[in-house]
Amino acid sequence: MARGFEKLTAKKVEHLSKRGMHADGGGLYLQVAEGGSKSWLFRYKLHGRARWHGLGSLRDVSLEEALEKATDARKVRRNGGDPIEAKREAEAAARVEAAKAITFGAAARRFIKANRAGWKNAKHANQWLMTLIGIDQKGNPTKNDYCKIIGDLPIGAIDTTLVLRIIEPIWASKTETASRIRSRIEQVIDAAKAKGEFKGENPARWKGHLDNLLPATSTVRKVRNRPALPYRQLPNFMRKLRERDGVAAAALEFQILTAVRPGNAVAARWDQVDQKTAVWIIPAALMKGDAEHRVPLSKAALAVLDRMEATRDGSEYISLNSKGKPLSDASMAAVIDRMNELERRWIDPKLDRAIVPHGFRSSFRDWAAEHGYDDPVAQAALAHKVSDDVVAAYRRTTFFDLRKRMMEDWAAYCSRPSSGASTVVALRSKS
Repeated sequence: MARGFEKLTAKKVEHLSKRGMHADGGGLYLQVAEGGSKSWLFRYKLHGRARWHGLGSLRDVSLEEALEKATDARKVRRNGGDPIEAKREAEAAARVEAAKAITFGAAARRFIKANRAGWKNAKHANQWLMTLIGIDQKGNPTKNDYCKIIGDLPIGAIDTTLVLRIIEPIWASKTETASRIRSRIEQVIDAAKAKGEFKGENPARWKGHLDNLLPATSTVRKVRNRPALPYRQLPNFMRKLRERDGVAAAALEFQILTAVRPGNAVAARWDQVDQKTAVWIIPAALMKGDAEHRVPLSKAALAVLDRMEATRDGSEYISLNSKGKPLSDASMAAVIDRMNELERRWIDPKLDRAIVPHGFRSSFRDWAAEHGYDDPVAQAALAHKVSDDVVAAYRRTTFFDLRKRMMEDWAAYCSRPSSGASTVVALRSKS
């Protein structure tokens, strides 16, 4: 490495075989290792100590390219930097940029796959697929593909303008859906950000960002009540319902008698029910409020379970369809549709629409109010959260004993005899 060296040429580089360091000047060296392998190095000093910065193998880097890299390294040193650290930072940045190539659609699928096991049920995962990917659980395209405009874009390219193009058109007309889509986009981007695939502020964040661009959901959300049967018609409806055979009809009767959400009724399992103590415990993971719900079972509700148990074939679920799988909410709704085909009498008079299973919770709530049951007791039966934070902080009871009596009274009301009523409750098939 003495002064007076000859500059390297392409020909000389090709034929050099002497082991050691061969200088070209300006800190550039060709290293010939034992065995004949050759590589480029750039020598510089940092804090008084010599450092060697690898520029690559001769097989990959020509003399001309090595000279360019050495020039770049000298620029780094002139600016007070460390070429080795600069290379590491550049490689890290390149990895981030490469990772950004993942599309929003791919990132959303990855997020759904990673979190599916922790979600309440398959329906929840399907909602993510429908709103973010535009497909159903079978992979078929859905009617609405809300995130189509960003599905094939790199996730790092998603900005506020794109998010608004998705949610702003439906913010007033489909407020709940729009709010959920926004939240899901935010979560997918947050997960990508944690992996280094997204930089900067999350464009789908609500607080301190989109809340400055869109009206609050509370000001635009229109409360859409589900069609419900006036509670005074319940005895006649139950009489007609009990004349119908099948698991779906029985599941609907069980849902009405327990005042639970339809999804909880069809997801009920035998191991959640203690028929001796007449209690059904719905796990917190299956509840909308993420809290365990203890449901007192009336004698009428237990009678439905007895009928269901008579057809039990070893499954963990109480309500099964003809294929041996749990019923869907739609199966119970279909029972009402068939009843309305015979005579269109099961209608919400205020909405002029056919009633739905979830509407029976409203029927129950109205009945409870008219029959002397205090609001907190009825709300506890419906597993509604207490809206007042102060009251919620001090209330520790779920009024279980009061609810036991209330559910017996509710079942008795639903079973009030009507003129010429019959109570055929056979369960002959699983249709």
